[in-house]
Amino acid sequence: MELFLQAATIALTPTAIASVGLGTLVGLIFGSIPGLTFTVALALALPITFSMDTVPAIGLLLGTYIGGMTGGSVSAILLGIPGTPSAAATVLDGHPMTRRGEASIALGTALIVSVFGGIFSLIVMIVSVDLVSRLAIGFGPAEIFALVLFGMSMICGLCGDSLLKGMISGALGLMLMTIGIDEIDGVQRLTFGFVSLQQGVNLLVAMIGLFAIPFVIEAVSGRASDRPGVTRVAKVKAELPSIKLLIRKAWLMIRCSAMGTAIGAIPGTGGPIAAFLAYDHAKRFSKQPNTFGKGNIEGVIAPETANNAVTGGTLIPLFSLGIPGDPATAIVLAGLMIHGITPGPALFMNNAIDVYGMYIAVLLAYIWVLGLQFVGIRIFVHVLRVPRELLAIVVLVLCAIGAFSIRNSVFDIYTMGVIGLLAYVMVLIRIPVTPIILGMVLGPTLENEFRTAMMLSEGSFDIFLTSPTALVFFALQFLIIGLQLMREMKAKTKSVPTTEAKDA
Repeated sequence: MELFLQAATIALTPTAIASVGLGTLVGLIFGSIPGLTFTVALALALPITFSMDTVPAIGLLLGTYIGGMTGGSVSAILLGIPGTPSAAATVLDGHPMTRRGEASIALGTALIVSVFGGIFSLIVMIVSVDLVSRLAIGFGPAEIFALVLFGMSMICGLCGDSLLKGMISGALGLMLMTIGIDEIDGVQRLTFGFVSLQQGVNLLVAMIGLFAIPFVIEAVSGRASDRPGVTRVAKVKAELPSIKLLIRKAWLMIRCSAMGTAIGAIPGTGGPIAAFLAYDHAKRFSKQPNTFGKGNIEGVIAPETANNAVTGGTLIPLFSLGIPGDPATAIVLAGLMIHGITPGPALFMNNAIDVYGMYIAVLLAYIWVLGLQFVGIRIFVHVLRVPRELLAIVVLVLCAIGAFSIRNSVFDIYTMGVIGLLAYVMVLIRIPVTPIILGMVLGPTLENEFRTAMMLSEGSFDIFLTSPTALVFFALQFLIIGLQLMREMKAKTKSVPTTEAKDA
Protein backbone atom coordinates (compact mmCIF):
# COMPACT_ATOMS: atom_id res chain seq x y z
CA MET A 1 0.00 0.00 0.00
CA GLU A 2 2.89 2.34 0.79
CA LEU A 3 4.38 1.78 -2.67
CA PHE A 4 1.03 2.50 -4.28
CA LEU A 5 0.68 5.79 -2.38
CA GLN A 6 4.19 6.80 -3.46
CA ALA A 7 3.28 5.97 -7.07
CA ALA A 8 0.08 8.01 -6.77
CA THR A 9 2.04 11.09 -5.71
CA ILE A 10 4.09 10.76 -8.91
CA ALA A 11 1.31 9.79 -11.33
CA LEU A 12 -1.21 12.38 -10.11
CA THR A 13 0.98 15.47 -10.50
CA PRO A 14 -0.35 18.12 -12.92
CA THR A 15 2.45 17.33 -15.39
CA ALA A 16 1.68 13.60 -15.41
CA ILE A 17 -2.07 14.14 -15.74
CA ALA A 18 -1.56 16.64 -18.57
CA SER A 19 0.83 14.26 -20.35
CA VAL A 20 -1.72 11.44 -20.29
CA GLY A 21 -4.43 13.85 -21.47
CA LEU A 22 -2.29 15.13 -24.34
CA GLY A 23 -1.47 11.58 -25.43
CA THR A 24 -5.12 10.58 -25.26
CA LEU A 25 -6.20 13.55 -27.37
CA VAL A 26 -3.54 12.89 -30.01
CA GLY A 27 -4.45 9.20 -30.06
CA LEU A 28 -8.15 9.97 -30.52
CA ILE A 29 -7.41 12.29 -33.43
CA PHE A 30 -4.99 9.93 -35.17
CA GLY A 31 -7.19 6.92 -34.52
CA SER A 32 -10.28 8.56 -36.00
CA ILE A 33 -8.56 9.51 -39.29
CA PRO A 34 -8.21 6.52 -41.66
CA GLY A 35 -4.54 5.82 -42.34
CA LEU A 36 -3.17 7.93 -39.49
CA THR A 37 -3.18 5.20 -36.85
CA PHE A 38 -2.13 5.49 -33.22
CA THR A 39 1.06 3.57 -34.11
CA VAL A 40 2.11 6.60 -36.18
CA ALA A 41 1.14 8.87 -33.28
CA LEU A 42 3.23 6.76 -30.89
CA ALA A 43 6.23 6.95 -33.20
CA LEU A 44 5.89 10.75 -33.27
CA ALA A 45 5.38 10.98 -29.50
CA LEU A 46 8.37 8.81 -28.56
CA PRO A 47 11.06 11.52 -29.15
CA ILE A 48 9.06 13.94 -26.98
CA THR A 49 9.47 11.64 -23.97
CA PHE A 50 13.28 11.77 -23.98
CA SER A 51 13.48 14.76 -21.62
CA MET A 52 10.48 13.80 -19.47
CA ASP A 53 10.33 11.93 -16.17
CA THR A 54 9.53 8.22 -16.36
CA VAL A 55 5.88 8.09 -15.32
CA PRO A 56 4.71 11.15 -17.32
CA ALA A 57 6.67 9.88 -20.35
CA ILE A 58 5.17 6.40 -20.30
CA GLY A 59 1.79 7.94 -19.44
CA LEU A 60 2.00 9.99 -22.66
CA LEU A 61 2.66 6.83 -24.68
CA LEU A 62 -0.02 4.78 -22.94
CA GLY A 63 -2.55 7.60 -23.36
CA THR A 64 -1.78 7.75 -27.08
CA TYR A 65 -2.19 3.98 -27.38
CA ILE A 66 -5.50 3.88 -25.51
CA GLY A 67 -6.91 6.99 -27.17
CA GLY A 68 -6.04 5.65 -30.62
CA MET A 69 -7.69 2.30 -29.95
CA THR A 70 -10.90 4.08 -28.91
CA GLY A 71 -10.80 6.72 -31.67
CA GLY A 72 -10.97 4.17 -34.49
CA SER A 73 -14.70 3.72 -33.87
CA VAL A 74 -15.54 7.33 -34.78
CA SER A 75 -15.04 7.12 -38.55
CA ALA A 76 -16.19 3.48 -38.50
CA ILE A 77 -19.58 4.47 -37.15
CA LEU A 78 -20.08 7.79 -38.92
CA LEU A 79 -18.64 7.04 -42.36
CA GLY A 80 -18.33 3.26 -42.49
CA ILE A 81 -14.54 3.66 -42.80
CA PRO A 82 -12.60 2.19 -39.85
CA GLY A 83 -9.92 4.48 -38.48
CA THR A 84 -7.89 1.50 -37.28
CA PRO A 85 -7.85 -2.20 -38.22
CA SER A 86 -9.37 -2.99 -34.82
CA ALA A 87 -12.47 -0.95 -35.72
CA ALA A 88 -13.19 -2.87 -38.93
CA ALA A 89 -15.71 -5.10 -37.15
CA THR A 90 -17.49 -2.05 -35.69
CA VAL A 91 -18.40 -0.89 -39.20
CA LEU A 92 -20.74 -3.85 -39.72
CA ASP A 93 -23.42 -2.58 -37.31
CA GLY A 94 -22.15 0.86 -36.30
CA HIS A 95 -22.60 2.47 -39.71
CA PRO A 96 -26.10 1.00 -40.30
CA MET A 97 -27.09 2.64 -37.00
CA THR A 98 -25.86 5.96 -38.39
CA ARG A 99 -28.03 5.47 -41.48
CA ARG A 100 -31.02 5.11 -39.17
CA GLY A 101 -30.18 8.39 -37.48
CA GLU A 102 -28.70 6.71 -34.38
CA ALA A 103 -25.14 7.98 -34.71
CA SER A 104 -25.08 9.59 -31.27
CA ILE A 105 -26.21 6.51 -29.39
CA ALA A 106 -23.81 4.33 -31.41
CA LEU A 107 -20.86 6.60 -30.56
CA GLY A 108 -21.96 6.89 -26.93
CA THR A 109 -22.32 3.13 -26.55
CA ALA A 110 -18.93 2.53 -28.19
CA LEU A 111 -17.40 5.00 -25.73
CA ILE A 112 -18.87 3.43 -22.60
CA VAL A 113 -18.09 -0.17 -23.54
CA SER A 114 -14.57 0.82 -24.62
CA VAL A 115 -13.89 2.29 -21.20
CA PHE A 116 -15.47 -0.76 -19.56
CA GLY A 117 -13.30 -3.16 -21.58
CA GLY A 118 -10.15 -1.17 -20.90
CA ILE A 119 -10.70 -0.93 -17.14
CA PHE A 120 -11.67 -4.62 -17.01
CA SER A 121 -8.37 -5.57 -18.65
CA LEU A 122 -6.50 -3.22 -16.31
CA ILE A 123 -7.99 -4.98 -13.27
CA VAL A 124 -7.14 -8.39 -14.73
CA MET A 125 -3.61 -7.18 -15.44
CA ILE A 126 -3.10 -5.94 -11.88
CA VAL A 127 -4.61 -9.00 -10.20
CA SER A 128 -3.27 -11.82 -12.38
CA VAL A 129 -0.33 -10.53 -14.41
CA ASP A 130 1.88 -13.46 -13.44
CA LEU A 131 -0.78 -16.15 -14.01
CA VAL A 132 -1.98 -14.80 -17.35
CA SER A 133 1.56 -14.28 -18.61
CA ARG A 134 2.42 -17.90 -17.80
CA LEU A 135 -0.65 -19.09 -19.68
CA ALA A 136 0.14 -16.81 -22.63
CA ILE A 137 3.75 -17.93 -22.87
CA GLY A 138 2.44 -21.52 -23.05
CA PHE A 139 1.03 -20.76 -26.50
CA GLY A 140 3.62 -21.91 -28.99
CA PRO A 141 3.47 -21.66 -32.79
CA ALA A 142 1.13 -24.67 -33.08
CA GLU A 143 -1.35 -23.26 -30.56
CA ILE A 144 -1.31 -19.77 -32.06
CA PHE A 145 -1.79 -21.25 -35.55
CA ALA A 146 -4.81 -23.23 -34.32
CA LEU A 147 -6.23 -20.13 -32.61
CA VAL A 148 -5.85 -18.00 -35.73
CA LEU A 149 -7.26 -20.76 -37.94
CA PHE A 150 -10.23 -20.87 -35.59
CA GLY A 151 -10.49 -17.11 -36.12
CA MET A 152 -10.67 -17.71 -39.87
CA SER A 153 -13.82 -19.75 -39.29
CA MET A 154 -15.50 -16.45 -38.38
CA ILE A 155 -15.92 -16.01 -42.14
CA CYS A 156 -18.96 -18.23 -41.62
CA GLY A 157 -20.51 -15.50 -39.52
CA LEU A 158 -19.63 -12.72 -41.97
CA CYS A 159 -20.57 -14.38 -45.25
CA GLY A 160 -24.30 -13.68 -45.13
CA ASP A 161 -26.42 -16.29 -46.87
CA SER A 162 -23.62 -17.97 -48.84
CA LEU A 163 -20.61 -19.68 -47.31
CA LEU A 164 -19.08 -19.96 -50.79
CA LYS A 165 -19.13 -16.18 -51.31
CA GLY A 166 -17.58 -15.66 -47.90
CA MET A 167 -14.83 -18.18 -48.67
CA ILE A 168 -14.12 -16.46 -52.00
CA SER A 169 -13.82 -13.10 -50.24
CA GLY A 170 -11.58 -14.54 -47.51
CA ALA A 171 -9.35 -16.22 -50.13
CA LEU A 172 -8.95 -12.85 -51.87
CA GLY A 173 -7.73 -11.40 -48.57
CA LEU A 174 -5.19 -14.19 -48.18
CA MET A 175 -4.00 -13.65 -51.78
CA LEU A 176 -3.55 -9.92 -51.22
CA MET A 177 -1.59 -10.69 -48.05
CA THR A 178 0.90 -12.88 -49.89
CA ILE A 179 1.87 -10.20 -52.45
CA GLY A 180 5.44 -8.96 -52.02
CA ILE A 181 8.71 -10.36 -50.67
CA ASP A 182 8.44 -13.43 -48.49
CA GLU A 183 9.83 -12.50 -45.06
CA ILE A 184 11.37 -15.91 -44.41
CA ASP A 185 12.76 -17.04 -47.78
CA GLY A 186 13.12 -13.63 -49.43
CA VAL A 187 11.46 -14.71 -52.70
CA GLN A 188 8.97 -12.67 -54.69
CA ARG A 189 5.33 -13.72 -54.59
CA LEU A 190 2.57 -12.57 -56.98
CA THR A 191 4.57 -9.49 -58.06
CA PHE A 192 4.27 -10.31 -61.82
CA GLY A 193 7.52 -8.51 -62.50
CA PHE A 194 6.39 -5.16 -61.02
CA VAL A 195 9.01 -3.70 -58.70
CA SER A 196 6.40 -1.63 -56.84
CA LEU A 197 4.51 -4.77 -55.83
CA GLN A 198 7.56 -6.05 -53.98
CA GLN A 199 6.63 -3.86 -51.02
CA GLY A 200 3.36 -5.80 -50.69
CA VAL A 201 -0.15 -4.59 -49.97
CA ASN A 202 -0.35 -2.77 -46.67
CA LEU A 203 -3.32 -3.73 -44.49
CA LEU A 204 -4.31 -0.13 -43.78
CA VAL A 205 -4.11 0.81 -47.46
CA ALA A 206 -6.34 -2.12 -48.36
CA MET A 207 -8.75 -1.32 -45.55
CA ILE A 208 -9.07 2.30 -46.64
CA GLY A 209 -9.72 1.22 -50.22
CA LEU A 210 -12.27 -1.44 -49.27
CA PHE A 211 -14.42 0.89 -47.18
CA ALA A 212 -13.69 4.41 -48.40
CA ILE A 213 -13.77 4.11 -52.19
CA PRO A 214 -17.24 2.44 -52.36
CA PHE A 215 -18.50 5.21 -50.06
CA VAL A 216 -17.06 7.88 -52.36
CA ILE A 217 -18.45 6.26 -55.52
CA GLU A 218 -21.92 5.87 -54.02
CA ALA A 219 -21.95 9.44 -52.73
CA VAL A 220 -20.86 10.93 -56.05
CA SER A 221 -23.15 8.73 -58.16
CA GLY A 222 -26.16 9.43 -55.97
CA ARG A 223 -26.86 5.75 -55.26
CA ALA A 224 -26.57 6.27 -51.51
CA SER A 225 -29.44 8.74 -51.50
CA ASP A 226 -31.71 6.09 -52.96
CA ARG A 227 -31.13 3.72 -50.06
CA PRO A 228 -33.97 3.29 -47.58
CA GLY A 229 -33.22 4.14 -43.99
CA VAL A 230 -30.73 6.95 -44.63
CA THR A 231 -31.70 9.65 -42.17
CA ARG A 232 -30.34 13.17 -42.04
CA VAL A 233 -29.45 14.58 -38.64
CA ALA A 234 -31.62 17.49 -37.63
CA LYS A 235 -30.85 17.79 -33.93
CA VAL A 236 -27.42 16.73 -32.79
CA LYS A 237 -26.62 15.86 -29.20
CA ALA A 238 -24.28 13.71 -27.17
CA GLU A 239 -26.17 10.59 -26.14
CA LEU A 240 -25.06 7.78 -23.87
CA PRO A 241 -26.70 4.36 -23.55
CA SER A 242 -29.24 3.91 -20.79
CA ILE A 243 -28.36 2.13 -17.55
CA LYS A 244 -31.04 -0.42 -18.41
CA LEU A 245 -29.33 -1.24 -21.71
CA LEU A 246 -25.91 -1.56 -20.08
CA ILE A 247 -27.27 -3.87 -17.39
CA ARG A 248 -29.01 -5.99 -20.03
CA LYS A 249 -25.76 -6.29 -22.03
CA ALA A 250 -23.43 -6.56 -19.02
CA TRP A 251 -22.81 -10.29 -19.44
CA LEU A 252 -21.91 -9.79 -23.11
CA MET A 253 -19.52 -6.99 -22.14
CA ILE A 254 -17.85 -9.15 -19.49
CA ARG A 255 -17.43 -12.08 -21.89
CA CYS A 256 -15.98 -9.89 -24.64
CA SER A 257 -13.69 -8.11 -22.16
CA ALA A 258 -12.32 -11.45 -20.97
CA MET A 259 -11.89 -12.56 -24.57
CA GLY A 260 -10.05 -9.36 -25.54
CA THR A 261 -7.77 -9.51 -22.48
CA ALA A 262 -6.87 -13.14 -23.13
CA ILE A 263 -6.19 -12.59 -26.83
CA GLY A 264 -4.20 -9.44 -26.12
CA ALA A 265 -1.99 -11.40 -23.73
CA ILE A 266 -0.96 -13.74 -26.56
CA PRO A 267 1.92 -12.11 -28.50
CA GLY A 268 1.30 -11.74 -32.20
CA THR A 269 -2.50 -11.51 -32.06
CA GLY A 270 -3.96 -8.09 -31.17
CA GLY A 271 -7.05 -5.91 -31.55
CA PRO A 272 -8.40 -6.97 -34.98
CA ILE A 273 -8.45 -10.66 -34.06
CA ALA A 274 -10.12 -9.92 -30.72
CA ALA A 275 -12.72 -7.62 -32.32
CA PHE A 276 -13.76 -10.11 -35.00
CA LEU A 277 -13.81 -13.03 -32.55
CA ALA A 278 -16.00 -11.02 -30.17
CA TYR A 279 -18.33 -9.96 -32.99
CA ASP A 280 -18.74 -13.53 -34.15
CA HIS A 281 -19.29 -14.67 -30.56
CA ALA A 282 -22.00 -12.05 -30.00
CA LYS A 283 -23.77 -12.99 -33.22
CA ARG A 284 -23.75 -16.72 -32.47
CA PHE A 285 -25.16 -16.30 -28.96
CA SER A 286 -27.64 -13.57 -29.85
CA LYS A 287 -31.38 -14.18 -29.80
CA GLN A 288 -31.63 -12.19 -33.04
CA PRO A 289 -28.59 -13.15 -35.16
CA ASN A 290 -30.35 -12.09 -38.36
CA THR A 291 -30.28 -8.44 -37.25
CA PHE A 292 -26.48 -8.34 -37.18
CA GLY A 293 -25.10 -6.28 -40.03
CA LYS A 294 -28.29 -4.19 -40.02
CA GLY A 295 -27.66 -2.01 -36.99
CA ASN A 296 -27.76 -4.31 -33.95
CA ILE A 297 -26.28 -2.50 -30.94
CA GLU A 298 -24.60 -5.75 -29.83
CA GLY A 299 -22.54 -5.56 -33.04
CA VAL A 300 -21.02 -2.35 -31.67
CA ILE A 301 -20.72 -3.46 -28.05
CA ALA A 302 -18.85 -6.71 -28.71
CA PRO A 303 -15.94 -5.54 -30.92
CA GLU A 304 -15.45 -2.23 -29.10
CA THR A 305 -15.34 -3.93 -25.71
CA ALA A 306 -12.90 -6.58 -26.93
CA ASN A 307 -10.47 -4.37 -28.84
CA ASN A 308 -10.10 -2.00 -25.87
CA ALA A 309 -9.65 -4.93 -23.49
CA VAL A 310 -6.66 -5.83 -25.66
CA THR A 311 -4.84 -2.73 -24.38
CA GLY A 312 -4.50 -4.19 -20.90
CA GLY A 313 -3.90 -7.69 -22.24
CA THR A 314 -0.94 -6.65 -24.38
CA LEU A 315 0.71 -5.00 -21.39
CA ILE A 316 0.74 -8.31 -19.48
CA PRO A 317 3.49 -10.02 -21.55
CA LEU A 318 5.17 -6.64 -22.04
CA PHE A 319 5.61 -5.98 -18.32
CA SER A 320 6.12 -9.54 -17.09
CA LEU A 321 8.14 -11.04 -19.97
CA GLY A 322 9.40 -8.06 -21.98
CA ILE A 323 7.55 -9.34 -25.07
CA PRO A 324 5.56 -6.72 -27.07
CA GLY A 325 2.32 -8.08 -28.48
CA ASP A 326 2.00 -5.65 -31.41
CA PRO A 327 3.83 -2.68 -33.03
CA ALA A 328 2.24 -0.21 -30.62
CA THR A 329 3.49 -1.97 -27.50
CA ALA A 330 6.89 -2.36 -29.18
CA ILE A 331 7.13 1.45 -29.17
CA VAL A 332 6.01 1.50 -25.52
CA LEU A 333 8.78 -1.03 -24.82
CA ALA A 334 11.27 1.32 -26.48
CA GLY A 335 10.02 4.11 -24.20
CA LEU A 336 10.54 1.93 -21.14
CA MET A 337 14.08 1.01 -22.21
CA ILE A 338 14.94 4.66 -22.90
CA HIS A 339 14.05 5.49 -19.28
CA GLY A 340 16.09 2.65 -17.87
CA ILE A 341 13.22 0.25 -17.15
CA THR A 342 13.81 -3.32 -18.28
CA PRO A 343 10.57 -5.34 -18.45
CA GLY A 344 10.73 -8.90 -17.23
CA PRO A 345 10.40 -10.99 -14.08
CA ALA A 346 12.52 -8.52 -12.08
CA LEU A 347 10.45 -5.48 -13.11
CA PHE A 348 8.20 -5.54 -10.04
CA MET A 349 11.18 -5.87 -7.70
CA ASN A 350 13.31 -3.13 -9.24
CA ASN A 351 10.69 -0.64 -10.45
CA ALA A 352 7.54 -1.32 -8.42
CA ILE A 353 6.71 2.37 -7.94
CA ASP A 354 7.01 3.06 -11.67
CA VAL A 355 4.79 0.06 -12.49
CA TYR A 356 2.07 1.22 -10.11
CA GLY A 357 2.39 4.68 -11.61
CA MET A 358 1.77 3.18 -15.06
CA TYR A 359 -1.34 1.42 -13.76
CA ILE A 360 -2.65 4.78 -12.56
CA ALA A 361 -1.73 6.32 -15.92
CA VAL A 362 -3.84 3.72 -17.75
CA LEU A 363 -6.80 4.51 -15.50
CA LEU A 364 -6.29 8.24 -16.09
CA ALA A 365 -6.17 7.63 -19.84
CA TYR A 366 -9.63 6.04 -19.79
CA ILE A 367 -10.97 8.91 -17.67
CA TRP A 368 -9.58 11.33 -20.28
CA VAL A 369 -11.10 9.20 -23.07
CA LEU A 370 -14.49 9.33 -21.36
CA GLY A 371 -14.40 13.11 -21.04
CA LEU A 372 -12.85 14.00 -24.40
CA GLN A 373 -14.94 11.60 -26.45
CA PHE A 374 -18.19 12.58 -24.73
CA VAL A 375 -17.53 16.22 -25.57
CA GLY A 376 -16.33 15.19 -29.02
CA ILE A 377 -19.57 13.37 -29.88
CA ARG A 378 -21.28 16.74 -30.24
CA ILE A 379 -18.65 17.67 -32.84
CA PHE A 380 -18.30 14.28 -34.54
CA VAL A 381 -21.96 13.83 -35.46
CA HIS A 382 -22.01 17.21 -37.21
CA VAL A 383 -20.13 15.42 -39.99
CA LEU A 384 -23.52 14.02 -40.99
CA ARG A 385 -24.77 17.53 -41.75
CA VAL A 386 -22.23 17.91 -44.54
CA PRO A 387 -23.63 17.13 -48.03
CA ARG A 388 -22.53 13.66 -49.05
CA GLU A 389 -20.90 14.85 -52.29
CA LEU A 390 -18.71 17.36 -50.42
CA LEU A 391 -18.02 14.85 -47.65
CA ALA A 392 -16.95 12.30 -50.27
CA ILE A 393 -14.34 14.70 -51.67
CA VAL A 394 -12.97 15.42 -48.19
CA VAL A 395 -12.88 11.71 -47.35
CA LEU A 396 -11.10 10.91 -50.63
CA VAL A 397 -8.43 13.55 -49.99
CA LEU A 398 -7.88 12.44 -46.38
CA CYS A 399 -7.71 8.78 -47.41
CA ALA A 400 -5.18 9.55 -50.14
CA ILE A 401 -3.04 11.46 -47.62
CA GLY A 402 -3.43 8.64 -45.10
CA ALA A 403 -2.52 5.95 -47.64
CA PHE A 404 0.55 7.90 -48.76
CA SER A 405 1.73 8.70 -45.24
CA ILE A 406 1.89 5.04 -44.16
CA ARG A 407 4.99 4.29 -46.28
CA ASN A 408 5.48 7.55 -48.23
CA SER A 409 4.56 5.64 -51.37
CA VAL A 410 2.47 6.99 -54.26
CA PHE A 411 1.93 3.39 -55.33
CA ASP A 412 -0.13 2.86 -52.16
CA ILE A 413 -2.60 5.47 -53.43
CA TYR A 414 -3.00 3.54 -56.68
CA THR A 415 -3.36 0.31 -54.69
CA MET A 416 -6.07 1.91 -52.58
CA GLY A 417 -7.97 2.92 -55.73
CA VAL A 418 -7.73 -0.51 -57.40
CA ILE A 419 -8.81 -2.36 -54.26
CA GLY A 420 -11.62 0.15 -53.78
CA LEU A 421 -12.96 -0.46 -57.29
CA LEU A 422 -12.78 -4.21 -56.66
CA ALA A 423 -14.73 -3.73 -53.42
CA TYR A 424 -17.40 -1.66 -55.22
CA VAL A 425 -17.88 -4.42 -57.80
CA MET A 426 -18.11 -7.00 -55.02
CA VAL A 427 -20.79 -4.95 -53.29
CA LEU A 428 -22.79 -4.79 -56.54
CA ILE A 429 -22.70 -8.58 -56.98
CA ARG A 430 -23.38 -9.12 -53.26
CA ILE A 431 -20.08 -10.68 -52.21
CA PRO A 432 -19.20 -9.58 -48.65
CA VAL A 433 -16.14 -7.37 -48.32
CA THR A 434 -15.35 -7.87 -44.63
CA PRO A 435 -13.84 -11.39 -45.03
CA ILE A 436 -11.10 -9.79 -47.17
CA ILE A 437 -10.02 -7.76 -44.14
CA LEU A 438 -10.24 -10.86 -41.99
CA GLY A 439 -8.00 -12.77 -44.42
CA MET A 440 -5.44 -9.95 -44.52
CA VAL A 441 -5.46 -9.50 -40.73
CA LEU A 442 -5.11 -13.18 -39.87
CA GLY A 443 -3.10 -14.29 -42.91
CA PRO A 444 0.42 -13.16 -41.88
CA THR A 445 0.11 -14.66 -38.39
CA LEU A 446 -1.43 -17.83 -39.82
CA GLU A 447 1.40 -18.30 -42.30
CA ASN A 448 4.28 -17.35 -40.00
CA GLU A 449 3.12 -19.52 -37.11
CA PHE A 450 2.48 -22.51 -39.40
CA ARG A 451 5.92 -22.26 -40.96
CA THR A 452 7.58 -21.76 -37.58
CA ALA A 453 5.78 -24.82 -36.19
CA MET A 454 6.84 -26.91 -39.20
CA MET A 455 10.47 -25.79 -38.77
CA LEU A 456 10.42 -26.75 -35.09
CA SER A 457 8.96 -30.17 -35.89
CA GLU A 458 11.27 -30.68 -38.90
CA GLY A 459 8.32 -30.97 -41.26
CA SER A 460 6.13 -33.23 -39.10
CA PHE A 461 2.43 -32.45 -38.58
CA ASP A 462 2.57 -34.21 -35.21
CA ILE A 463 3.25 -30.85 -33.54
CA PHE A 464 -0.39 -29.93 -34.21
CA LEU A 465 -1.84 -33.33 -33.32
CA THR A 466 -0.04 -33.67 -29.98
CA SER A 467 -1.16 -30.31 -28.59
CA PRO A 468 -4.47 -30.52 -26.65
CA THR A 469 -5.01 -26.77 -27.02
CA ALA A 470 -4.55 -26.91 -30.80
CA LEU A 471 -6.90 -29.91 -31.08
CA VAL A 472 -9.62 -28.04 -29.17
CA PHE A 473 -9.40 -25.10 -31.57
CA PHE A 474 -9.46 -27.43 -34.60
CA ALA A 475 -12.58 -29.16 -33.26
CA LEU A 476 -14.31 -25.82 -32.67
CA GLN A 477 -13.49 -24.74 -36.21
CA PHE A 478 -15.01 -27.88 -37.78
CA LEU A 479 -18.06 -27.48 -35.55
CA ILE A 480 -18.65 -23.90 -36.70
CA ILE A 481 -18.23 -24.74 -40.39
CA GLY A 482 -20.53 -27.75 -40.02
CA LEU A 483 -23.23 -25.67 -38.34
CA GLN A 484 -23.03 -23.06 -41.10
CA LEU A 485 -23.40 -25.74 -43.82
CA MET A 486 -26.39 -27.24 -42.00
CA ARG A 487 -27.98 -23.80 -41.73
CA GLU A 488 -27.58 -23.21 -45.48
CA MET A 489 -29.01 -26.65 -46.32
CA LYS A 490 -32.05 -26.01 -44.12
CA ALA A 491 -32.59 -22.62 -45.75
CA LYS A 492 -32.47 -24.17 -49.23
CA THR A 493 -34.83 -26.97 -48.16
CA LYS A 494 -37.37 -24.41 -46.92
CA SER A 495 -37.11 -22.32 -50.08
CA VAL A 496 -37.83 -25.24 -52.46
CA PRO A 497 -41.43 -25.90 -51.24
CA THR A 498 -42.15 -22.17 -51.28
CA THR A 499 -41.03 -21.92 -54.90
CA GLU A 500 -43.10 -24.98 -55.87
CA ALA A 501 -46.18 -23.54 -54.16
CA LYS A 502 -45.85 -20.30 -56.13
CA ASP A 503 -45.53 -22.24 -59.41
CA ALA A 504 -48.69 -24.22 -58.59
